[in-house]
Amino acid sequence: MSNEAYFQTREVLWRTLVQYHFSRLISQSDCVLELGAGYGYFINQVAARRKIAVDAWDGFVNHLQPGVEARVGSVADLSFIESSCVNFAFASNLFEHLSQEDFAATLSQLRRVLVKGGTLNILQPNYYYAFREYFDDYTHVAVYSHTSLRDFLEANGFHVIECEPRFLPLTIKSRLPVSPLLIRLYLASPWKVQGKQMLIRAQPRD
Repeated sequence: MSNEAYFQTREVLWRTLVQYHFSRLISQSDCVLELGAGYGYFINQVAARRKIAVDAWDGFVNHLQPGVEARVGSVADLSFIESSCVNFAFASNLFEHLSQEDFAATLSQLRRVLVKGGTLNILQPNYYYAFREYFDDYTHVAVYSHTSLRDFLEANGFHVIECEPRFLPLTIKSRLPVSPLLIRLYLASPWKVQGKQMLIRAQPRD
């Protein structure tokens, strides 16, 4: 798959995920924060009153749509965001790249910036199902299964409200085309045999 085809496929994936799954969790009056936004695939598709994106890579700013507030820096430092203003925080394939110390620091920051009832939404590889491929990415420094990630969140002041151990396949590289119809069918299916990425949603404990 060429780089151009890969980027186009990612756009299709995230547009469909936002339209048919995450949009039901986000109100247009919300403030949405994406941690580790990368190429902006998620945050660019979201319809919300305020959108904030954070990434350590300074080039990510060039990939964001107009209106998205960009911050270059560590996700463990959210001091630039006012307290109790974020309704929906999202992180995709991020926390397996952080030390547990940085992860815990990020959670501490999120407890401050999330509104009452606000949620942290995490999508990332589930080691329980992806153990064979997990360290094919040499930048992975931490290991989490749906059980250990739930426990880590609970130990750091969050209450898990939803846990889907097999939400998505590990990669979009497949012989099957990445189409909105197939993605919608996969999301609706109770049998996610290839599902190796988990989705966990949590809220700060009062």
